[in-house]
Amino acid sequence: MLFFFTSSVSAPLTGPEAADFPGTDWHRALAEAVRDPDELIRRLDLPETLREPARRAAELFPLLVPGSYLDRMRRGDPHDPLLAQVLPLGIEGTPAPGFGIDPVGDSAARRAPGLLHKYQGRVLMVTTGACAVHCRYCFRRHYPYSDEPRRLADWDQAFQVIESDTSVHEVIFSGGDPLMLTDGRLAQLVSRVGEISHVARLRIHTRLPIVLPERVTTEFLAILQESRPTPIVVVHANHSRELVGPCAEALRRLVRGGVTVLNQAVLLRGVNDSVEAQFDLAHALVDLGIIPYYLHQLDRVAGAAHFEVEEETGSEIISELRRRLPGYAVPRYVRETAGGEFKEVIA
Repeated sequence: MLFFFTSSVSAPLTGPEAADFPGTDWHRALAEAVRDPDELIRRLDLPETLREPARRAAELFPLLVPGSYLDRMRRGDPHDPLLAQVLPLGIEGTPAPGFGIDPVGDSAARRAPGLLHKYQGRVLMVTTGACAVHCRYCFRRHYPYSDEPRRLADWDQAFQVIESDTSVHEVIFSGGDPLMLTDGRLAQLVSRVGEISHVARLRIHTRLPIVLPERVTTEFLAILQESRPTPIVVVHANHSRELVGPCAEALRRLVRGGVTVLNQAVLLRGVNDSVEAQFDLAHALVDLGIIPYYLHQLDRVAGAAHFEVEEETGSEIISELRRRLPGYAVPRYVRETAGGEFKEVIA
């Protein structure tokens, strides 16, 4: 059972809370994001030995990291836990047994263009293939986004499937990242979901408040607050050092706007595979009013084998967190298996 800190019903924001980040625009911030490994290495004063492997890996899966996220990394530290999540490495091109291009069975779960149905009572819409950051462990880094809807009319078949299945009570917007859509397009999709009477909840999975906090606009908050289905925002932070500055401010705006906010993290070697890292992450989230929801075992996607942590280590971390933290601050440690009826709880 989940216990939420906030109600999903709230009056529209006014006063200082309604003001967007001064002097910023999320489209401009995204346009100025780093896409060249050479620029990343130069700006962070990283060793030259990383340059050629990063170039090769970026040809397989492009580099993309916004300036706001880059600013939270330590200069001159090739082992920085935030850098590790976005730095292309030569090892990504080395095949690893058990790692493939569709580790969680997305293709088998496709019910219509852009629509996945894996678990009872809820469906997932792949709203876009675009992201504001390219996480090197992304389980959809090989997903065929070109096959999915682009125009609003292209979603008609997916909505017909949802309308015809009264067992569906929750719609999940995912991607890519749904917050890469404009507020106008996002509002259209939210409104269309709201017309389906048996859909009670709308869940939005997004990393943008973490890596591109400028995206949490007054317009976006209004879309959530005016949604008929109860909105739930699930963000993705892996390390406490992500949750500072404008990112913390953006998350506070969501919580104070009356939105239930949960966090899903991934257990990653060299990033957060220690008790202290997970303890600090849980504290930072709870202090912002966010529930640490899931800690995922790495999805075994080709190119990400170097991030995998043994499940025994993850279980030991969770056991220690239970000793140190109140129950609501301890995430459930889970794995997703292709074809499974639900996420399996490891610890």
